[in-house]
Amino acid sequence: MNNKTSQKVTNPKKRGPITGTGQDLYTRARKIIPGGTQLFSKRPELFLPDQWPAYYKKAHGVEVWDLDDRRYLDFTSCGIGTSVLGIGNPEINAAVAKAMDAGNMSTLNCPEEVELAELLIDLHPWADMVRYARTGGEILSIAVRIARAATGRDRIAFCGYHGWGDWYLAANIFDDRSLDKHLLAGLSPAGVPAGLSKTAMPFHYNKIDELRAIVKEAGPELAAIVMEPRVNSQAPEPGFLEEVRDIADSCGAVLIFDDITSGWRVNTGGIHLTLGVDPHMAVFAKTMSNGYPMSAVIGTRDVMQAAQDSFISSSYWTERIGPTAALATIRMHQRENVPEKLIHAGTLVQKGWRDAAEPAGLAIRVFGIEPLSFFAIDAEDADALTTLFTQEMLARGFLAGGHFYATIAHTDDKIESYLDATAEVFRELASAVDAGDARERLNGPVKHSTFQRLD
Repeated sequence: MNNKTSQKVTNPKKRGPITGTGQDLYTRARKIIPGGTQLFSKRPELFLPDQWPAYYKKAHGVEVWDLDDRRYLDFTSCGIGTSVLGIGNPEINAAVAKAMDAGNMSTLNCPEEVELAELLIDLHPWADMVRYARTGGEILSIAVRIARAATGRDRIAFCGYHGWGDWYLAANIFDDRSLDKHLLAGLSPAGVPAGLSKTAMPFHYNKIDELRAIVKEAGPELAAIVMEPRVNSQAPEPGFLEEVRDIADSCGAVLIFDDITSGWRVNTGGIHLTLGVDPHMAVFAKTMSNGYPMSAVIGTRDVMQAAQDSFISSSYWTERIGPTAALATIRMHQRENVPEKLIHAGTLVQKGWRDAAEPAGLAIRVFGIEPLSFFAIDAEDADALTTLFTQEMLARGFLAGGHFYATIAHTDDKIESYLDATAEVFRELASAVDAGDARERLNGPVKHSTFQRLD
């Protein structure tokens, strides 16, 4: 990283707002699409209200072109964490194109779904059977349905964020703040049947006593324990996961590992393989198929067979592109040692953030596994400062915020360019902290930090 510009910026020249076709289109979208987007994480309000490009014309690797042909390097979530091989990876696209030419749908089943099931079981020797969907929210709902069918019970203990399903949002019916510390605050259970109240009970990672209390309360009604095997900002304390598994076994509940976020980043398969504890079921999506819709639940035979006792069926869970993309992605993952490259990129970025913040005099915290890296600014009005970071990085040609999801397309030269720009902007943030004028330096509103209705 270039250290020549280490002085603090004291009187930065304020740039005008970046606006264009994407911002105008989003204004139209909000009038006809409730919430503006289909995915909360893609709302422009979470990054840079009124200025975020919102829409892309094309994307390749980590390069993104907006509707006005402005080119950016993506140093945010890079396809919402789906594309560790880079957006539009040629090898994956070629496999998908071949599947399309052969016909994506048929009255008959595609053989790729059997091949993928065998590969997933080979990678996870504890598992015996596999079912598919196409999104993370779907596959978690399927996993919970199967667990309830297998146990004949209703109640779920959970830790972490697990999507939009009724089973999960039911936690906020009894206490509308139950989910606030599980990634997103302010999630409303509107539309979730009131009868599901107290069927989903949260506990915090590494807080085994909270899980024991849930088991004591639920008694013989606990169907499953759903959790991320590693919460990104926290490693499991010694014995924690082992105790969770013992509790599940002793009370007859199904242990479900949600490996959607952390899986396929530090190893080929679920991150739980590196932690030494096997669940009864595990779910995958996102990185398994590098941006093409695909998700899977794997599990032991005695649990998974219960899927036949419940009606779980959908036409597009049988299309060919998803399994084909997953097979190609996993093979490339194994051949190219992708996890090592992701860890390398994340290590460079985490070190670069620290190296940029210290001479600037900006107090930050850096956390997360290397391929899923985060920084937080320790100062008053941190949301305004993070918004200012995004604003100034956008002006320099980067999509950036307080997080970085690594891909193998984040080459060392691109990372160096990003960190050079970050060093400049961190100095401006430190200047804004000293002056107490972060909001005055913004060209628009401060970013949203919770789920909220858009009018």
